[in-house]
Amino acid sequence: MTKRPPICDYEGSDYQTTFWEQGGRAYEDQVEAIALRRLLPRSGQLLLEIGAGAGRNTPRYQGFERVVLLDYSITQLRQAQERLGRVDRYTYVAADVYRLPFTKGLFDAATMIRTLHHIVNAQEALTQIRQALRPGATFILEFANKHNIKAIVRYLARRQTWSPFTLEPIEFASLNFDFHPRAVRSWLEENGFSIERQLTVSHFRMGLLKRLAPLSWLVGLDALAQWSGNWWQLTPSVFVRATAVGTTQEAEAGSFFRCPECGHTPLDEQAQALTCPACLRQWAVRDGIYDFRKPVES
Repeated sequence: MTKRPPICDYEGSDYQTTFWEQGGRAYEDQVEAIALRRLLPRSGQLLLEIGAGAGRNTPRYQGFERVVLLDYSITQLRQAQERLGRVDRYTYVAADVYRLPFTKGLFDAATMIRTLHHIVNAQEALTQIRQALRPGATFILEFANKHNIKAIVRYLARRQTWSPFTLEPIEFASLNFDFHPRAVRSWLEENGFSIERQLTVSHFRMGLLKRLAPLSWLVGLDALAQWSGNWWQLTPSVFVRATAVGTTQEAEAGSFFRCPECGHTPLDEQAQALTCPACLRQWAVRDGIYDFRKPVES
């Protein structure tokens, strides 16, 4: 078995409550909602939400008939279930992005918001995502930008040692990375994506400014400034809309999951497990969550 990169696991975390609901992040949440609304197709059949967490953004995908919420943390997916319900429109999957357990060419859209900054090997992740998408599918990627104004000022003032101008990622904390926009664009193009639009987001992510200025003013100004994203990227957050180009193996009719170990599809589905008929590994299904993190021990 190929050794996978380390995974940032939010198991047991109350991130949704402490960071989003009680952490003074209304500004970031609202401007990200605007960016998503501008980039998302109006309608679609099947969307993959990578790093779905507790489902903060999931209600914003109303135009899609079905949404698959993928996260490595069972805790986060259970919180999403509590928020969204166990309805046919939502499928909850615990897996990592380096071994996506889906038939190739299955999805007509995917999003990855506030997740790439936890990915050690971004190119490997993008390869997996492209394989899961059919040609012409939309991929919306958000990433933490190392080439932001604050980092540039700090570097020029010699208050930080790493350069915001170089292309390599900077790991500012364990499994937390900032990326250069040019590097991200290069990785997308190398992995079969054509970039259609860039939006710069969170222009006013400063604690003092958020305390002094009315929220509606900051959100309105940010909404206007987002359109500059195709010209320059100097904000801490950048959204990219890309289209899957080239060819993809067509998803087999009636096939949804594939074995993340051997790649076989389809899997045999029972009430509490999925079984791979090729390698005989089993993957648990517990409380409406498909768990592909590791096989069931026999």
